[in-house]
Order: sequence, then C-alpha cells, then structure tokens
Amino acid sequence: MGIETSGVGSGGGGFRTTHWSAVLTAGNEGAPGAREALEALCSAYWYPLYAFSRHKGYSAEDARDLTQGFFVSLLERRDLAQLDPQRGRFRSFLLASLEHFIANAEDRARALKRGGGRAQLSIDFDGASARYEQTAGRELSPQDVFERAWAVALLERVLGGLRAEYERRGDALSFDTLKGALTAEGDDTSRREQAERLGTSEGAVKVAVHRLRARYGTALREAIASTVATREDVEDEIRALFEALG
Repeated sequence: MGIETSGVGSGGGGFRTTHWSAVLTAGNEGAPGAREALEALCSAYWYPLYAFSRHKGYSAEDARDLTQGFFVSLLERRDLAQLDPQRGRFRSFLLASLEHFIANAEDRARALKRGGGRAQLSIDFDGASARYEQTAGRELSPQDVFERAWAVALLERVLGGLRAEYERRGDALSFDTLKGALTAEGDDTSRREQAERLGTSEGAVKVAVHRLRARYGTALREAIASTVATREDVEDEIRALFEALG
C-alpha cells in the first residue's frame, strides 16, 4: 500500500491522544466541549459497537438502543475523568465498557427504552442493518466483528479526511481519480487514462500517486495515534488493523 512511516504526532507538541482526551473531557462535568467531544467519537465509532451487539444476538432495534444508551451513559458517568489512558488502547476500553454496560441489567433495561428519557446523542442508523447483514454470515466472534468494523471505520475516516484536504485546495478530482492506489483492490484505470482525465502527463500522475500514498500513510498513523497511549503502540495497532481486515 506504500504507507510512509513519518509524521505521527509530529508538530512539536509531543504525542497526542486525542480520543482519550475526548473521553476524559466528557467525564469532566461542565467542561466546555464535553458533549461535542463525545458526539464526535460516537459519530466515528458507533457502528463497530452496533455490529458487536448484533453479533452477540441482539436484534437490529435492540442493538441500536444499546449503542445509543451506551454513549449516553458515557456522557453521564462521573468516573471517566479518573481513567488512565496509559492502561491500554482506546478501542479496547470502548469494547470493555460496552460489555460492562450490556452485562449490567439496569443499564441494559434503560438502553432498551431508547435512553430511558435521557438526552440522546445524534446517531444515524440508516443502513446499519443492511450493512451488518453483508458480514453476518462470516464465522467470526463478536470481538472479531468489532475489530473488523473498527478497522473499516478508521480507514473510512482517514480517506474521508484526505478527500476533504484535496477538496479544500480545489483538487478533489485528483483524489477521486487516484484513490484506487490506496486500496487493496486497486484500480484498473491505466496511468494514461488517469493522466488524460486530469489533463497532465503519466509522469506527473506517478508523482501524484506517490504523494497521495505518503500522505495517506501519515494520516493513517495520526488517526491511530489518537487512539493509543504511546508511539510504540502505533505499529502494533497498524498490524492489528490489517489483520482484522484480512
């Protein structure tokens, strides 16, 4: 895939654990941006938790309610501020927290009542059931389903972020033309066809693909860095991510 290794957490500010920071902020009652921080995480990672619940045997409706109730419970919990990001990866924390939530009869009952009258978080479940059904036949454990969905969600966020970068500088056509170079499936379009579409030379296309792959590698590592505690964890997470996709 041509992923470069530079750029993670760079910029002179030290290693950043933005996802952990968002959760810790959410656990700080009255902190500015607490709800917004958790809603951003919810938007990014609700589907892996939904898929885990479905694979545990819950119906589409119950899985939606569990996922919604779980994120609302995170916002309400007062012990989040005491969490230590050094203890592990964010995805491990999130899954363990959901399992605890499901195991708790009272919380589960409230979740199945669509939040028990509590303030709801905005989750767009449209298409979630159909998306899950595409993978439901595979012989995977609920945790494997979660890991795979987490990996897909992370890659989708990275690709979406890259396209937004290209669009901001008026070059979305280049990204849409060359993005096949970033996926395992690749792109059958020849360099000549790509060059004709972009109005440039084949040599320029090769350079553009190299730059896109390098930027993708950096963006992927930055995204992963936001979910782990140390730089050393990044490479392990990348290996785990591609194992989950295998």
